[in-house]
Amino acid sequence: MRAVTPAQMRAIDAAAVARDGEIALMRAAGEAIARLVERYAAGDGPLIALAGRGNNGGDGYAALAAYGGARRRIVYAESAAGGSAARRDARERALAAGVDERLGTPPAEALREAALLLDGILGVNARLPLTGWDAAAVDALAGSRRPVLALDVPSGIDPATGEAGAHAFAAAATLALGRPKLGCVLDAGRARTGELWCAPIGMRDDDAAGVDDPPVWVMDDAEFAARLPHRADESEKRSAGAPLVVAGSTQFPGAAVLCAWGAARAGAGYVTVAAPQGAAAALRAHLVEQVVVTYDERDPVAAVESILDVARRCGSIAIGPGLGLSDAFGTIVSGVLEGTTLPAVADASALFHLAKRLRVYRDKPLVLTPHEGEFARLSGEGTVAPGTRLPRLRAFVDRHGITTLLKGRTTLIGARDATHANPTGTNALATAGTGDVLTGMIGTLLAQGLAPVDAARTAAYWHGRAGRCALERRHRGVVARDVADTLGEASVVPAGSGALIRIF
Repeated sequence: MRAVTPAQMRAIDAAAVARDGEIALMRAAGEAIARLVERYAAGDGPLIALAGRGNNGGDGYAALAAYGGARRRIVYAESAAGGSAARRDARERALAAGVDERLGTPPAEALREAALLLDGILGVNARLPLTGWDAAAVDALAGSRRPVLALDVPSGIDPATGEAGAHAFAAAATLALGRPKLGCVLDAGRARTGELWCAPIGMRDDDAAGVDDPPVWVMDDAEFAARLPHRADESEKRSAGAPLVVAGSTQFPGAAVLCAWGAARAGAGYVTVAAPQGAAAALRAHLVEQVVVTYDERDPVAAVESILDVARRCGSIAIGPGLGLSDAFGTIVSGVLEGTTLPAVADASALFHLAKRLRVYRDKPLVLTPHEGEFARLSGEGTVAPGTRLPRLRAFVDRHGITTLLKGRTTLIGARDATHANPTGTNALATAGTGDVLTGMIGTLLAQGLAPVDAARTAAYWHGRAGRCALERRHRGVVARDVADTLGEASVVPAGSGALIRIF
């Protein structure tokens, strides 16, 4: 689904209102919010909503009207009068249901009684900096030290960029109504969003076509399950996916091992690793099911010929983890990638060598997987400043025409016609070697027939799920091998109701 800008959300909302009516949509929003109340409520206190003067405030009233539990319900509202017909309907229904309405700025000490606070202060049309009642209400939330369920976007966060204003707080969770807002997916907004849910309430991505393009898309569990390749009953080992991993060196054999494990655990039927002769013993000591072939890096021209000969029996190439930075390895990287038409993923040392020759790879089936430091060098434009990751990536992809996965808490995958924001990132992945596992995964998905952008975004989503599974198992001290070993577990997606979608 789309992660939307304010303009895109206005287009989607207007189309939904034209189809279903504004009152029906707000009632559906209230019912969706009410379903999450008990998940985040702490203690026996009341359910308290803070309602701004717009439709976000109306959603707060609608949630209190829809909540069927035994808790007291209180709303602190900026104003009782005015607003849209839908907001007036929600308020009338809430008051008729016994909701206690209090006008004016909510005192922080009163909010400390709450089991859960609903942030209906501002929505997708919010502008920073906050002033007046809005600022005071956000400060009261921040000072309450109670769990907050934000409606649409945490008030105080720019819904388009994720920038946090001077008046802001950290929500326990955010329920996006219609579609997730881009500011909740990007840093620093993500850190204040808490767990992100989406209630689709009948809204459609296509209604934002042509607005603020290119779009940003966010994968969810249902799309991941549909996108992940599955073996046909008649598969044999090479047709199940046969990536060639060109990785490792005498100094860094472990990178090749991890890349090969990532490829195998992602479902490849036949993984071949091409490595320098000096690394072969270490690789063969750890890789039992994978085939290790060697080349002499001292003769890079012959090495390229040898690797390309092996590649003729493979379906993709994963190149770079653990390779050296010498000119000889540069010749090998460029010779292999320019000498084949196989789809490929380049990481680590390969990125160092490709930085000088990006024009050669324009529009080729290639995925680059830099972290921010590597991206700074690849782009030639230096350090990535906070808040610039998305525009920097878009500019790079427009200029070079290469699918690029920019690693981070919210990994971004840039392609020619869209950007994809991965929502499953976790700090469990902040350990050496997890990027090598990801490279192997992408190699397998390419070998199984996914297009570069789909291989990259599917692998990133899966990689994050695996990191979370590994963390649940170990609680502390997750290493890259744990991530590879939990890929099978992380590929299983429980069936969802569709009424609420968990994004992260």
